[in-house]
Amino acid sequence: MTAFALAPEQSAWCAELRALAVERLRPLADRGTPGRVNRPLVAALGSLGLLPRLFTSPALDLCLMRESLAYACTEAETALALQGLGAHPVHAHGTEAQRAHWLPRVADGTAVAAFALTEPDAGSDAAALSLAAHRDGPAGWRLTGEKCWISNAPEADLYTVFARTTPGAGARGVTAFLVPADRPGLGGAPLEMLSPHPIGTLAFDGVPVTEDDVLGEPDHGFRVAMDTLNRFRPSVGAFAVGMARAALDATVAHTRARDAFGGPLSDLQAVSHQVAEMAVRTEAARLMVYAAATAYDAGAPDVRERAAMAKLLATETAQYVVDRAVQLHGARALRRGHLLEHLYREVRAPRVYEGASEVQRDIIARELYTKAEGDT
Repeated sequence: MTAFALAPEQSAWCAELRALAVERLRPLADRGTPGRVNRPLVAALGSLGLLPRLFTSPALDLCLMRESLAYACTEAETALALQGLGAHPVHAHGTEAQRAHWLPRVADGTAVAAFALTEPDAGSDAAALSLAAHRDGPAGWRLTGEKCWISNAPEADLYTVFARTTPGAGARGVTAFLVPADRPGLGGAPLEMLSPHPIGTLAFDGVPVTEDDVLGEPDHGFRVAMDTLNRFRPSVGAFAVGMARAALDATVAHTRARDAFGGPLSDLQAVSHQVAEMAVRTEAARLMVYAAATAYDAGAPDVRERAAMAKLLATETAQYVVDRAVQLHGARALRRGHLLEHLYREVRAPRVYEGASEVQRDIIARELYTKAEGDT
């Protein structure tokens, strides 16, 4: 791939993914219950060989998968992404025993994974989390507290859980644990959300964990969280780009076919200029997402900044493009079951997930000022 275009084989793969999403995944998504884990859909992603690629593909390929699936079936895209988000810490920081036990099941879709970082009073400020890990003997802890807004909760089979092992130490006192769903004391409840994503709460009532459950090293869990978010933030942008491209294509088709004021809507400059602006912003977001993913794959030193920029621009752009698409379609786009009605509910969440837009701006500014200090 150059900085400006995909290679022919990459474009062909994206087209194949869009076709698979329409033919194989969309029917399963339609039979699912909004806001709940769709296990047949997750299993299909495994049987089609897409889930294993979460652990073998570069970040750019992850972005291409998410963008292509989002274009045709947002539910499939979300199911894929949540498996990756929940299990990437196991893949990247787990022990050989942890990986051998869980990753094959995540990859074939028989085990559902979740990433449990956010709390009622510690969302984007991950260093402020308070889920307590109290020592229970020389090689164990008990987890007590709550997690909130956790994707796939409370239906997941395994959770990457971030807990405070050293009080008052900020980001340096957090440990990542791999917690199976059947641990005693672990409960939860689903939440009804605007977006049709499976999201819920988790309650920890003295849940036992041991050193065998630690991901990475004790008190270094914040590094596990940030490594995961840096990999997945550009692909959240890819999810947004996929939705924006779907909304844009639907708008081009609609404004060409819809007659008003003596001709097609596309003949009206007020309409065609809006469509042009939608296209420009979508393409800019796509390029920034690809650039951030390529930087991650190359091990570039500015990955954190690029990932934040990509997520920020792409998610804000998708919100704009879908909103403009609804406006140009008129009332039909507000009817339940219309593509744009669905996208309008979907598109709002990524501006909050994995760090809100305001947090991304803070990351970008902090990185810029840090570099400026180093240059003086």
